[in-house]
Amino acid sequence: MAPSMASAPFVQLAGRVVEAMGERLDAVKPTPDGVVVQTSDGLVYAFLEDPTRVSLESARRLLGTGSGGSARLVVLTPGHLPLVIAAELARAGATLVEGPRFAELARQLGLRTLLGEEPRAIPPESPRLLPSAQQLDDVMQRARTWLGWGVPALALRFYRQAATLKPEFVPAKVGLGRALLALGLPDDADRQFDEVLATHPDDVDARLGKAAVLGAKAEPTREVEVYRALLAEDEARTEVRAHLVAALVDLGDWRSARVEIEAMLARTPEDPQLRFLHAASLSKTGEARLGEEERKEARALGLPYEREVALCEHLGLPPPAKPTPEEAAATSKATRPGTPPTPSARPAPSTRAPPRSPRRGKSAAPAPKKARAPRKRK
Repeated sequence: MAPSMASAPFVQLAGRVVEAMGERLDAVKPTPDGVVVQTSDGLVYAFLEDPTRVSLESARRLLGTGSGGSARLVVLTPGHLPLVIAAELARAGATLVEGPRFAELARQLGLRTLLGEEPRAIPPESPRLLPSAQQLDDVMQRARTWLGWGVPALALRFYRQAATLKPEFVPAKVGLGRALLALGLPDDADRQFDEVLATHPDDVDARLGKAAVLGAKAEPTREVEVYRALLAEDEARTEVRAHLVAALVDLGDWRSARVEIEAMLARTPEDPQLRFLHAASLSKTGEARLGEEERKEARALGLPYEREVALCEHLGLPPPAKPTPEEAAATSKATRPGTPPTPSARPAPSTRAPPRSPRRGKSAAPAPKKARAPRKRK
């Protein structure tokens, strides 16, 4: 076995990171590029000290590590892998935690001194929660952060840690299901949501998770039925309507999606991303002129050009023309910090970029709180 060329402090940091996440180790293997750790839940953590020295061949060897497939591989490094290698790992479904995010993970786990940083001072005021509750709150915040950043493998670890701290805590169990779904493990996620519903049959988040599982299993019609049933119980559930819109768009049923988008617009008429989505639905249902006018309105409300490009890519629409300097200045003015907030200042759930089906690729953008899972081909 080749000895690790990683420095002793980096090996110590890797061990402390895994230990702080509450992982039980099955195997630890030094490699020429760092250290590889396999845990009892089937995840494989590859810590690479100097990513510039990693070859494409060694990256491909990492993809063959463990028995859970590349979707369970998490590559962590304080630097940035070469683009070719990062693309190879991402294409295979591995999770990358590079640069600032690696440092943030270490800080979250209280390991900033191992990064060479000064320890953070403890605030003098008394804690607002009991120590056990504070610990649970911290772990849940980490889990939500990593799921929101599109790193479900780490979110899974922290949700499991939270479930261990408080086994009856429903948000941790639902979070586990979401993380498993985002990892492309719909059967495991389905069992997790069933476990929640066995004791909390009316839990909306778990029912949403069950619907997303149907989508991941290429049963979009049944998925839509679940969302419609939830809306029949309470039409004010905006997050449910957002999921329904995403499912209808995946089905190509833009006419039905337009109805739901307009229902959302009735509540938040000044949301620029929602106005853009409405523009797309108009164009897709034979109202191209109205769609173009609505897209201009979205820009006037402050939709940035870069976000418009991302939304077009997400929805399979042609990219927009680059704005003139005057148009760019108007958009900047509409979104500057001094602008009074509108009722729609929060992001529109339907226009966040969730993980999509394999035909659309794996999203690198932060996932929503209720992420949709990659769909499997039949």
